[in-house]
Amino acid sequence: MSENSKPSSYAIPGAIVVAGLIIAGAIYYQGPSTRTDNRQPAAAGAADQSAALEKLRPIDVTDHLLGNSQAPIKIIEYSDLECPFCKTFHRTMHQLVNDYPNQVAWVYRHFPLDQLHSKARKEAEASECAYELGGNEKFWAYVDKVFEITPSNNGLDQAQLPIIAKSISLDQTAFNKCLESGRMAARVETDYQNALDSGGNGTPFPIVITPDGKKIALQGAIPLEGMKQLIDGLLVKK
Repeated sequence: MSENSKPSSYAIPGAIVVAGLIIAGAIYYQGPSTRTDNRQPAAAGAADQSAALEKLRPIDVTDHLLGNSQAPIKIIEYSDLECPFCKTFHRTMHQLVNDYPNQVAWVYRHFPLDQLHSKARKEAEASECAYELGGNEKFWAYVDKVFEITPSNNGLDQAQLPIIAKSISLDQTAFNKCLESGRMAARVETDYQNALDSGGNGTPFPIVITPDGKKIALQGAIPLEGMKQLIDGLLVKK
């Protein structure tokens, strides 16, 4: 689903409700895992982050969306499959979609931190092969399984990738052909570059699209209660 308008954007320091949730959840806040390469993110301060968010790619039919596509709040998460904080936040996001079935939709995009997690990019490509072979349902099943079994921080044996595909009833031969071809690399790289352009400097990098189309950039694995506080505040203002 495309967003045709060009809404204004908020960064954390510009939104009282977000500042509140960060303070409330400070003891439990995790991450993010941070990039270590030489390229600087597009955003530094609040004003820069707000400007960077204008480069966020609009949600469209090519995105991996879980939940009600008409939900008033959408959360775009840029994630790394070997990031331990992403593993925690993945559970949080599933709980949010379950608890707010008509209010929150989750969009998953790739942000593999290559110098920290050299296996994450190939795992991201594997999830896209699952999508090619089985659609959105198999994409989410594949990502869920990777996060379930990986110990994180490059701990997943890459020999598990086709085994995961088989475990979710994908054709293993077709999956291997897809993964070996490298044709999903461009999709993963597109997500990665948009994360950088939008101000991402670590994972998870969630961006909340509010009911009135504004954008709120978060950093790291915000705890469930903090996320609920933010969502409840936005729904009251709707």
